[in-house]
Amino acid sequence: MAEKIIAYRFNRLDQTLSQLNKENCAIIAGGTDVMVMHKSRRGVPPKIPKPIVFIDHLSELKRVYQNQKDLHIGACCTYSELLGNPLIPLVLKKAIKTIAAPAIRNRGTLGGNVCNASPAGDTLPLLYVYNAKLLLRSVKGDRIVPISDFIQGVRRIQREPNEILAEIILPSALEEGAHVVFEKVGNRNADAIAKVGFAGYIRLNGYVIEDVRFVFGAVGPTMVRSVDMEKMLLGKTVPLVDSEIAQVVASFDKIINPIDDQRSTAIYRKTVGLNLLRYFLSMNQYLND
Repeated sequence: MAEKIIAYRFNRLDQTLSQLNKENCAIIAGGTDVMVMHKSRRGVPPKIPKPIVFIDHLSELKRVYQNQKDLHIGACCTYSELLGNPLIPLVLKKAIKTIAAPAIRNRGTLGGNVCNASPAGDTLPLLYVYNAKLLLRSVKGDRIVPISDFIQGVRRIQREPNEILAEIILPSALEEGAHVVFEKVGNRNADAIAKVGFAGYIRLNGYVIEDVRFVFGAVGPTMVRSVDMEKMLLGKTVPLVDSEIAQVVASFDKIINPIDDQRSTAIYRKTVGLNLLRYFLSMNQYLND
């Protein structure tokens, strides 16, 4: 006899939040991560130990809008919906196109990619270089958390049981003048988990670096970033000299600690990651933009 599964699907967000305040539930949007995480042997339904709350249909979680230069993205927007939205930066669309197959992109959500907190999450390096903030909502109100604080480890996040991730906020994402890059290294262009992910952000005033950020994915338990190294490059002129680039690369050689697994080796991940950083720091391509 099949086990009984309790599931809720409310028409409004406030009803959903009320239920989460009463009962500890598993939240499902697209389900592309949750269903795999709890999969059983073939022919047997996934065993999810908590009641389920579906949120993928809630219109309050599917808005994309601009607030001054900030971009607000509803957590339940699917990847396919974001690909068709004119407000989404082209570099984020590039990252989305590397995620799985179209069927998964039709179901998977940006909020799910964040809450899954995988070191290989395809959009996460970009969200980090954009200094993304996450709006969490509960019956008690809203709170905003930097993504770097929200993701605390592999599949570990700073979300209370009665909270829902409502929006991903990208500060200044719609401001002109910055150049943002994204690279994913995998066995295929899409439908493959990243061996290495990399995102870089740079804004110049003439030849002077006003702001620069770079983040690695799949080379540690969370995204790897060094704000201190970024600050050391502020005010320098481009193109950087070889010794300046070598100093940054050497520093990341010490803090990038990938693992060997079925997809790749640690040495390959580190080598490719440092090569991507070295290429980004050469910066000659930005002078021609």
